[in-house]
Amino acid sequence: MIDALVLAGSPNDGQLKEYSAAKFEALIPVGKQTMVEYVVKALLHSERIRKVAVVGPSQIAKLFPEQDIIVVPPQSNIATNIYQGLQYLPDAHRVLVATSDIPLITHLAVDEFIKACGNCERDIYFPVVPKDLVKRKFPQAQRTYVKLKKGTFTGGNIFLINPDIVPRCLNLGQQLIDMRKSPARLCKMLGFVFLLKFITRQLTLEQVERKASSLLGVNGQAVVCRFPEVGVDIDKPSDLTLILDIMDISS
Repeated sequence: MIDALVLAGSPNDGQLKEYSAAKFEALIPVGKQTMVEYVVKALLHSERIRKVAVVGPSQIAKLFPEQDIIVVPPQSNIATNIYQGLQYLPDAHRVLVATSDIPLITHLAVDEFIKACGNCERDIYFPVVPKDLVKRKFPQAQRTYVKLKKGTFTGGNIFLINPDIVPRCLNLGQQLIDMRKSPARLCKMLGFVFLLKFITRQLTLEQVERKASSLLGVNGQAVVCRFPEVGVDIDKPSDLTLILDIMDISS
């Protein structure tokens, strides 16, 4: 069994503020539930998740009165929130980290991803979803895609980590998080040869995996995921409209 950490500490000070006055994005309603409720419930129903901690406002605890959810006060950025949250899961060998803005996530997607991580002995596992799977299931979804030599992929919003690596990866990890929506900027950071291969579409998934692992000083693995729900997130009002349409919920 694996513990889970949900990142729900982002203030609602971006484009979604036009839709909801909630102080935190995680508390924005999507139908009859808040965004974070969908994610936490998927984790609670997973056969592979033991304990769930949420980094976010104290109100989240009231959403799950009958569940033993750990709520951790949020910090200044995503990387620091991960580090803070892990302090409340001290016995975890590996932790599944998920953002709170993927309300389409299901327990089946969580179980499948963890299963695909095999023995879970590497330091970090990150999902990549083929573009054709996303387009087939959610044709209107707007995602950031990376064109590689043998396919086009988008990243997921869950990943499996070894808590021991987090302290030494905090600063660089936050830089990578800040550039996650710009593949070209990421590749430039990773070096000229890497950028050249990216531009000419000669990069392979294995090369991306090795380069990211080397940069962070960890042993990482990309996991091809067949559940596009892990990558369909809500960043702006149009994303929310799309999710409501997929769920067949009237806004």
